[in-house]
Formats: sequence, structure tokens, C-alpha cells
Amino acid sequence: MKGISYSRYGGAGTLEYGEVEDPKVGPDSVLVKVRAAAVNPVDWKCREGRLDGVLDAVFPVIPGWDVSGVVVRPGAAVTEFAAGDEVIGYVREDFLSRGTFAEYVAAPVRTLARKPRNLSFEEAAGLPLAGLTAYQVLVHVLEVKRGETVLVHAAAGGVGSLAVQLAAHLGARVIGTASEPHHDFVRRLGGEPVAYGRGLAERVRGLAPEGVAAVFDTVGGEALTVSANLLAPEGRMASIADPDIVDFGGRYCFVRPDADDLARLAALAEQGALTVHVAETFPLRRTADAHRRSAEGHTRGKLVVTVDRAEEE
Repeated sequence: MKGISYSRYGGAGTLEYGEVEDPKVGPDSVLVKVRAAAVNPVDWKCREGRLDGVLDAVFPVIPGWDVSGVVVRPGAAVTEFAAGDEVIGYVREDFLSRGTFAEYVAAPVRTLARKPRNLSFEEAAGLPLAGLTAYQVLVHVLEVKRGETVLVHAAAGGVGSLAVQLAAHLGARVIGTASEPHHDFVRRLGGEPVAYGRGLAERVRGLAPEGVAAVFDTVGGEALTVSANLLAPEGRMASIADPDIVDFGGRYCFVRPDADDLARLAALAEQGALTVHVAETFPLRRTADAHRRSAEGHTRGKLVVTVDRAEEE
């Protein structure tokens, strides 16, 4: 099959398009024909070797954890899905090797849910990792409640844009940091935008004089200090970007595959409570360009790689 792979850690130039090994389908997995795969910052961070301390790499590595596609064949023990089912997945294993930037992927059932019927394959591919991250932080860690005020950093980004929508769905008031050109976008998602940079604390205090109940950090660094000073009494913080948040009494979070959580996200998307904004799409052979664009930052919503055999040929 055609796919993207890298045989050593390095820059985007290490990504090669060509023939890769067909996946083997274990008893608890299904073979998925990939229609689209979203790009996440963790993809290029893995490629650069930044996660080598926690994830072994079995080279050559096919990158990618997000997927939307169609079940081709279920494994011998699988009863949840049948051939022809449209699915989405956060297909992460405990090592790097068999990712989603290829024509097919063998996806463990524990990583999958049915694709929302009202989303395109491109939109659906952007939901799993970013959506699960937002859901698990807001619901399981921060335990956001109706009527609370939540501060979401980088509210126009892939995770942030979904976090704004989810927090609003939970009944919270959402303040979201974003650059000026993205303010209208954040408003459409249900948030109240504030600009980054000098004076951020004062701008947030102007909207929430008594402080915020919860902070969802996707930036790290100086944002942690600012956020800690904006918390109301008994307020709580979580970060997906900086483990130093524990020094401020917060929680560092790393998303995990969860079929039940993913099914809840799919249901919210079908109800119209969640939308996925696709900023740009790239054909499979241009995955390196998608990685470079992601590494630039400042993307509104998601970057998605599409997989179409006719287009690749």
C-alpha cells in the first residue's frame, strides 16, 4: 500500500511517500480504509524524537494517530463493527510504527467509534485526538460545571476550538485567548475572545473580576503564571502543553484512547453541539507540507491529509 514513513528522527524532510508494509489485522482490530487523517503537533514532535523517552520507535514509522475511514475487514474477535461501517479513531499504541498516514490502518476496537453522519470524512478526521483531549480535560479532570467561568488558551486552535464548544455545551461561560484575526471565530464557537500578550491578565479580569473557576492551558510557559493568578478561590488548572503546571497545583494531561468518550463526542457532533473547522487539506503525498504548516502554529482549527488512491496515482 502507499503511505508516509520515516526511518530516523529528524525534520519534515525525513518523511517519504511510497510503498509501506500492509498492516496485519489482529483479533481485536479492524482493517480501516483510510479516507482522511488529521495532523496534530504531536505527530511532528514524535518525528523529531521529542517523545523518545516515553515511546519506542520501530522504524520505519508510519506517523499519525487520527483517522476517519471505512471498515474493510473486522478481526476474528470483533463484533462491534462490520465491513462497510464508517468509523473514526484515535489510533495510538504504546510505540511508534503503525500510524494512520497510509491507505490502510489496523485499528484496535478500543480506539474507534462510528463516524458522525453529518460530518465529512475530512471534518471527522479532526475530531478524535483534539476532541478527546478537550473532553477528557474538561469533563474528567477539571469537572466543569454549569455556570462556571472557564479560560481556554489558544481558543482558535485544534484542541482549543473544540474545548470552547464543549465547555459552552456544559453550560460554562468561556473566555478564550486568541490573536485578533481569530476573535470572530471564537465568538462563533461560543466564547468571549481576549487578545494574547501584555495586559492579558487585566483583560481577563475585566471580564471576570472574581477570577475564573477553571483554566485549560494548551500553551504552557508564561501562560501558567498568568493563569494561576487569574484563578478564583478553589479554582483548578490543567495543561496539555507543560508539565510544570504541577508546580502551580494543576494537572498535566495526556489524552488516551477511549471508545466510550469518542462515541459521546460523535453523538455531540451529530446533535450539532460540535463542529470541526478544517483549515486546509493536503493529499497524502504532501504530508511533509502539512507537518511544516502545523509546526508554524497559528492554525485555525485542523489540518487534514486526505487519502484517495486515484488522486495518489
